Amino acid sequence: MARLKNISLYAKRLFDLLAAILLIIILFPMLLVTAVLIVFKLSRPVIFAQWRSGKDGIPFRIYKFRTMLDRYDKNGVLAPDEDRITPFGQKLRSVSLDELPELINVIKGEMSLVGPRPLITEYMDKYNEEQIRRLEVKPGITGWAQVNGRNTISWEKKFKLDVWYVDNWNLFLDIKIIFLTIVQVFRREGINEAGETTASEFKGSQ
Repeated sequence: MARLKNISLYAKRLFDLLAAILLIIILFPMLLVTAVLIVFKLSRPVIFAQWRSGKDGIPFRIYKFRTMLDRYDKNGVLAPDEDRITPFGQKLRSVSLDELPELINVIKGEMSLVGPRPLITEYMDKYNEEQIRRLEVKPGITGWAQVNGRNTISWEKKFKLDVWYVDNWNLFLDIKIIFLTIVQVFRREGINEAGETTASEFKGSQ
């Protein structure tokens, strides 16, 4: 059983690596145009980098296209997301173009194409004993929770779906999730919570 799991993990890594390289080659014109538009619409830097928790809680820097302005209040405190997001940034998010630089994280081996979404490191001490199991696998660009509600479901529901994926993952499930993600992107479903510009902060479960 352990040997079969190791073979499956190797196959998953090989699939991730080949698919990520192929996608970067195919999508390079789109990546270039998006980068140029960001410079004109939002200025530099083009790439937004942030520390996230990876497999086993090991932190890594995730790469995304920038979608927000750097705006601060009179006290030098960063303004809320809803005051910094722009219509252009919203459009990038609505078709998930902002996620494409994460293909670099996949090539580096920090992420997989499919897995629980990587969250900020500050959430590490807020997970309960069950929720922290989502860190037993590499985080993904898309995942089971993303094709089952994305940002329209509660954090608790997302984490239950993440742990279900950890316990049930296989290559066929990954392919199914990728297909469902493509459908979801075209339909622009589940981008934001009702009344929210971005996902709400996770404050821990009761």
